[in-house]
Amino acid sequence: MPDRLYLDHAATTPILAVARDAMAHAMEAWANPSSPHAEGRAARAMLEQARRDVAKAYRWDGELLFTSGASEALAIALHRATVPRRLMSSVEHDAVIRAAPGAKVVAVDSLGRIDLAALAAALDGDPALVCVQYANSETGVRQPLGAIAEIVRRAGGLLLVDAAQMPPGADPDGIAQANFVALSAHKRGGPPGIGALLVRDLASLAPTGGQERGYRGGTENVPAAVGYAAALAEPEDLAAMAALRVRLDDAITRSGGEVVAIGADRHPAIGSYRMPGLAAATQLIRFDMAGIAVSAGSACSSGSMKPSHVLGAMGWDAEAAREVVRVSFGRTTTASDIDRFVREWRTIMRSIRGNDLLGAA
Repeated sequence: MPDRLYLDHAATTPILAVARDAMAHAMEAWANPSSPHAEGRAARAMLEQARRDVAKAYRWDGELLFTSGASEALAIALHRATVPRRLMSSVEHDAVIRAAPGAKVVAVDSLGRIDLAALAAALDGDPALVCVQYANSETGVRQPLGAIAEIVRRAGGLLLVDAAQMPPGADPDGIAQANFVALSAHKRGGPPGIGALLVRDLASLAPTGGQERGYRGGTENVPAAVGYAAALAEPEDLAAMAALRVRLDDAITRSGGEVVAIGADRHPAIGSYRMPGLAAATQLIRFDMAGIAVSAGSACSSGSMKPSHVLGAMGWDAEAAREVVRVSFGRTTTASDIDRFVREWRTIMRSIRGNDLLGAA
């Protein structure tokens, strides 16, 4: 749509042209990749090349199972990892909470970083599968994967990393120490409906039969897998995105807003910001009317805005948490886009304060 500004890339990114073209080409290999005839073998060859390409993009030398997305990848690991217990941080995605409702929860500090001492204590005695995010989808706060992996390994446990928000190459050392990694294509310019579970050792995962080496049933989505691989081949300028986020952080601070977890190591393209005195739901309407797409820091459930469990775990009270919106960037986001968002932010702030205090900001 003309004149619209999209700043919700953490929710989903536009499909890249190279991904669309690759999918169109793959649709010509329409046969079932499990079929033994020539047509099936051609489809299988495309699928296996995509598998190698996605693994290579994340520098992964273990197994890769294609899934319908990160949520299914997380559920497979949480349901079938061959250790008896499940642990997660208190700021994990709803997909993790739904998949492992009985998991032991480990607290985070005020910046959203997992309490490493509490993690070690929770692991004492029995091995467990520990699930943590590479970067929180609401706040962008990144977890210290290397330190977490060391604690989990010493306890004889397994580490599952929710890397739905991870660009390829963002933390190769942290990923290399994980036992399982959940990935999502549509966060990286690929198509929706495809993701992957990286598995260090298939012996640590109970099989169920069917396709994907016997770990996921259903005919493989060859065009989507090929499109995913093509999208990952397109580089993302993380340094440029980080500079944009710093630019936005500074402007919001000067404009009377609050940057969530400003002192933490954060994703280069995700930031959450509080506008004191105005609910996120109202902010979203105002921004949308101005042609700007962002999302709320609160999750929408049953038609009513509920306080974010992530911000609650970080010690935010419900009222303040309801005033947070998330802004996230993509490959095409520019400094001019950030400046446009900031201008609208200041306009909204003036309207609720009823004065021109921000005129010199």
